[in-house]
Amino acid sequence: MWPDEAATQAFATALAAALPGWPGGRDARIELRGNLGAGKTTLVRHLLRAAGVQGRIKSPTYAVVEPHQAGSGESTWPIWHFDFYRFNDPQEWEDAGFRDIFAGPGLKLMEWPDKVAGQLPPADWVIGLEAINEDSRRVHISAQTPQGQTWLKAWMASAPGACHAD
Repeated sequence: MWPDEAATQAFATALAAALPGWPGGRDARIELRGNLGAGKTTLVRHLLRAAGVQGRIKSPTYAVVEPHQAGSGESTWPIWHFDFYRFNDPQEWEDAGFRDIFAGPGLKLMEWPDKVAGQLPPADWVIGLEAINEDSRRVHISAQTPQGQTWLKAWMASAPGACHAD
Protein backbone atom coordinates (compact mmCIF):
# COMPACT_ATOMS: atom_id res chain seq x y z
CA MET A 1 0.00 0.00 0.00
CA TRP A 2 1.29 3.41 -0.94
CA PRO A 3 -0.43 6.03 1.22
CA ASP A 4 0.62 8.96 -0.96
CA GLU A 5 2.70 10.08 -3.93
CA ALA A 6 5.81 10.29 -1.74
CA ALA A 7 5.54 6.51 -1.27
CA THR A 8 5.27 6.07 -5.05
CA GLN A 9 8.39 8.18 -5.46
CA ALA A 10 10.25 6.20 -2.78
CA PHE A 11 9.37 2.92 -4.54
CA ALA A 12 10.48 4.30 -7.92
CA THR A 13 13.75 5.58 -6.46
CA ALA A 14 14.50 2.21 -4.86
CA LEU A 15 13.63 0.36 -8.08
CA ALA A 16 15.82 2.67 -10.19
CA ALA A 17 18.71 1.99 -7.83
CA ALA A 18 18.13 -1.79 -7.83
CA LEU A 19 17.64 -2.45 -11.57
CA PRO A 20 21.26 -1.82 -12.68
CA GLY A 21 22.53 -4.22 -10.02
CA TRP A 22 20.27 -7.11 -11.03
CA PRO A 23 21.55 -9.38 -13.82
CA GLY A 24 19.80 -8.09 -16.95
CA GLY A 25 17.99 -5.41 -14.94
CA ARG A 26 18.75 -2.63 -17.40
CA ASP A 27 16.92 -4.67 -20.04
CA ALA A 28 13.85 -5.47 -17.92
CA ARG A 29 10.32 -5.53 -19.29
CA ILE A 30 7.85 -4.09 -16.80
CA GLU A 31 4.11 -3.91 -17.39
CA LEU A 32 2.10 -1.33 -15.50
CA ARG A 33 -1.54 -2.24 -15.03
CA GLY A 34 -4.39 -0.28 -13.54
CA ASN A 35 -7.40 1.82 -14.42
CA LEU A 36 -7.20 5.41 -15.61
CA GLY A 37 -5.86 7.51 -12.77
CA ALA A 38 -4.27 4.59 -10.92
CA GLY A 39 -0.83 6.22 -11.06
CA LYS A 40 0.98 4.34 -13.83
CA THR A 41 2.42 7.42 -15.53
CA THR A 42 3.25 9.02 -12.19
CA LEU A 43 5.23 5.92 -11.22
CA VAL A 44 7.09 5.99 -14.57
CA ARG A 45 7.94 9.69 -14.21
CA HIS A 46 9.40 9.11 -10.75
CA LEU A 47 11.31 6.05 -12.00
CA LEU A 48 12.75 7.96 -14.96
CA ARG A 49 13.85 10.88 -12.77
CA ALA A 50 15.40 8.51 -10.23
CA ALA A 51 17.25 6.72 -13.07
CA GLY A 52 18.81 10.03 -14.10
CA VAL A 53 16.64 11.02 -17.06
CA GLN A 54 17.07 14.75 -17.66
CA GLY A 55 14.71 17.21 -19.33
CA ARG A 56 11.00 17.05 -19.88
CA ILE A 57 9.27 13.73 -19.32
CA LYS A 58 6.01 13.57 -21.21
CA SER A 59 3.39 10.87 -21.40
CA PRO A 60 3.53 8.77 -24.57
CA THR A 61 -0.27 8.60 -24.81
CA TYR A 62 -0.32 10.13 -28.29
CA ALA A 63 3.18 9.20 -29.48
CA VAL A 64 2.78 5.62 -28.13
CA VAL A 65 6.48 5.47 -27.18
CA GLU A 66 8.94 7.93 -25.66
CA PRO A 67 12.63 7.00 -25.68
CA HIS A 68 14.87 8.16 -22.84
CA GLN A 69 18.51 7.88 -21.80
CA ALA A 70 19.19 7.18 -18.14
CA GLY A 71 22.42 7.61 -16.26
CA SER A 72 25.38 9.58 -17.54
CA GLY A 73 28.69 9.04 -19.27
CA GLU A 74 29.69 5.41 -19.74
CA SER A 75 26.81 4.20 -17.58
CA THR A 76 24.10 5.53 -19.93
CA TRP A 77 21.31 3.09 -20.77
CA PRO A 78 18.10 3.34 -22.81
CA ILE A 79 14.62 3.33 -21.34
CA TRP A 80 11.50 3.03 -23.49
CA HIS A 81 8.14 4.18 -22.11
CA PHE A 82 5.16 2.77 -24.01
CA ASP A 83 1.50 3.67 -23.65
CA PHE A 84 -0.70 1.38 -25.74
CA TYR A 85 -3.98 2.97 -24.57
CA ARG A 86 -4.91 4.24 -28.04
CA PHE A 87 -4.33 0.92 -29.80
CA ASN A 88 -7.50 -0.73 -31.10
CA ASP A 89 -5.91 -3.89 -32.48
CA PRO A 90 -2.90 -5.84 -31.16
CA GLN A 91 -1.57 -5.99 -34.74
CA GLU A 92 -0.79 -2.26 -34.47
CA TRP A 93 2.17 -3.23 -32.25
CA GLU A 94 3.69 -5.28 -35.06
CA ASP A 95 2.87 -2.64 -37.68
CA ALA A 96 4.60 0.04 -35.58
CA GLY A 97 7.86 -1.93 -35.63
CA PHE A 98 8.13 -2.34 -31.87
CA ARG A 99 9.50 -5.87 -32.19
CA ASP A 100 12.93 -4.35 -32.96
CA ILE A 101 12.84 -2.20 -29.83
CA PHE A 102 11.91 -5.17 -27.67
CA ALA A 103 14.70 -7.24 -29.22
CA GLY A 104 17.26 -4.55 -28.36
CA PRO A 105 18.73 -3.31 -25.12
CA GLY A 106 16.97 -1.10 -22.62
CA LEU A 107 14.31 -1.02 -19.97
CA LYS A 108 10.80 -1.29 -21.42
CA LEU A 109 7.99 0.23 -19.35
CA MET A 110 4.54 -0.56 -20.74
CA GLU A 111 1.21 0.99 -19.87
CA TRP A 112 -1.98 -0.68 -21.10
CA PRO A 113 -0.23 -3.90 -22.23
CA ASP A 114 -3.59 -5.67 -22.59
CA LYS A 115 -4.19 -3.54 -25.74
CA VAL A 116 -1.43 -5.50 -27.50
CA ALA A 117 -2.23 -8.92 -26.04
CA GLY A 118 -0.30 -11.72 -27.66
CA GLN A 119 2.32 -9.41 -29.17
CA LEU A 120 4.51 -8.59 -26.17
CA PRO A 121 7.20 -10.88 -24.83
CA PRO A 122 6.55 -11.96 -21.22
CA ALA A 123 7.08 -9.18 -18.72
CA ASP A 124 9.72 -9.67 -16.09
CA TRP A 125 7.47 -7.80 -13.67
CA VAL A 126 3.84 -6.79 -13.70
CA ILE A 127 3.09 -3.91 -11.36
CA GLY A 128 -0.62 -3.59 -10.68
CA LEU A 129 -1.89 -0.34 -9.22
CA GLU A 130 -5.31 0.21 -7.74
CA ALA A 131 -6.50 3.62 -6.57
CA ILE A 132 -8.00 3.34 -3.08
CA ASN A 133 -8.72 7.05 -2.89
CA GLU A 134 -7.21 10.22 -4.37
CA ASP A 135 -3.89 9.67 -2.60
CA SER A 136 -3.35 6.00 -1.74
CA ARG A 137 -2.68 3.02 -4.00
CA ARG A 138 -2.79 -0.72 -3.49
CA VAL A 139 0.21 -2.26 -5.24
CA HIS A 140 0.77 -5.81 -6.40
CA ILE A 141 3.92 -7.07 -8.11
CA SER A 142 4.17 -10.37 -9.92
CA ALA A 143 6.92 -11.92 -12.01
CA GLN A 144 6.37 -13.65 -15.35
CA THR A 145 9.94 -14.78 -16.07
CA PRO A 146 12.54 -16.70 -14.06
CA GLN A 147 14.73 -13.59 -14.11
CA GLY A 148 11.84 -11.50 -12.81
CA GLN A 149 11.22 -14.03 -10.04
CA THR A 150 14.85 -13.75 -8.95
CA TRP A 151 14.56 -9.96 -8.87
CA LEU A 152 11.28 -10.12 -6.97
CA LYS A 153 12.84 -12.33 -4.28
CA ALA A 154 15.74 -9.87 -3.98
CA TRP A 155 13.28 -6.98 -3.84
CA MET A 156 11.14 -8.51 -1.14
CA ALA A 157 14.23 -9.37 0.92
CA SER A 158 15.40 -5.74 0.77
CA ALA A 159 12.01 -4.04 1.13
CA PRO A 160 9.62 -6.42 2.92
CA GLY A 161 6.08 -5.19 3.25
CA ALA A 162 6.57 -2.53 0.56
CA CYS A 163 3.87 -4.14 -1.55
CA HIS A 164 2.15 -7.45 -2.15
CA ALA A 165 4.10 -9.75 -4.41
CA ASP A 166 4.00 -13.27 -5.79
